Amino acid sequence: MEKSVLLSSLQNIIEKASTVLPEDIRRALEKSFTEEREASVAKDTLGMIIESAVCSKESTRPICQDTGSILAIIKSRPDESIILIEEAIHEAVKILTRNGILRQNCVDPVTGQNTGDNTGKHVPQIHFVPIDGPTTVSVMLKGGGSENVSTQYSLPDSSLEAGRDLDGVRKCILDAVFKAQGKGCSPGILGVCVGGDRASGYLLAKEMLFRRLDDENPCKILGKLEETVMEQANSLGIGPMGLGGRTTLLGVKIGNAGRHPASFFVTVSYSCWAVRRISAELDSEGRISEWL
Repeated sequence: MEKSVLLSSLQNIIEKASTVLPEDIRRALEKSFTEEREASVAKDTLGMIIESAVCSKESTRPICQDTGSILAIIKSRPDESIILIEEAIHEAVKILTRNGILRQNCVDPVTGQNTGDNTGKHVPQIHFVPIDGPTTVSVMLKGGGSENVSTQYSLPDSSLEAGRDLDGVRKCILDAVFKAQGKGCSPGILGVCVGGDRASGYLLAKEMLFRRLDDENPCKILGKLEETVMEQANSLGIGPMGLGGRTTLLGVKIGNAGRHPASFFVTVSYSCWAVRRISAELDSEGRISEWL
């Protein structure tokens, strides 16, 4: 791959993630807007969210002032292009931070100093998945507020009367929504991993947020659970920004991973309404060949 071409592509991908709300999220917000009561705080709040997202796209400005932590997942054949893509991501992040498309969001936890360019130890987070096929790059910018209300449960949980079954999973997810109470900038979208270990659960739950809101879960049982949680969460009355209303969640996406017999984790990755995620396929020279 050509370095300059690759850098241009990565800048384009990350900039678009920061400034353009995905189409499926926009449609879900517009649908929720029509379903809220007239002259209600919920309807007014959703109206401002939708208007703000339009302004961001038209002016190429960040959707939210918190441009989030950067997660990149590269799927490619295991060759030298991986190193080039990783280098291009770091350079693109530095450029976009200087240009104001990304906020300076990387702080050294030991010194307390902001690195100033959104790069640091393990930042941005870059994961490589070897595949036999075309190279794809997926980027997610996840805000700190929504990350703060993401959580993990270990079943059984006596405080929730939740056992090691899917009804126990349902109780955990609803508990996470109830405890958030809008602090994650609702309406939110939930990525959930059932199973896995402590570490993999958080990553897989976050990866669920790459799914489109209008897709279908390949597992019908989990698909039904997604529908149930959506219905029950939106009956809690938390509403946009926790100010009341019918729209607490825009979507629930549940995946699963094999677990150890001694462990049963339920991991919830909460995303604010500003879901900044994007995926693109690159050609052999590093150009964007298709938006995914």
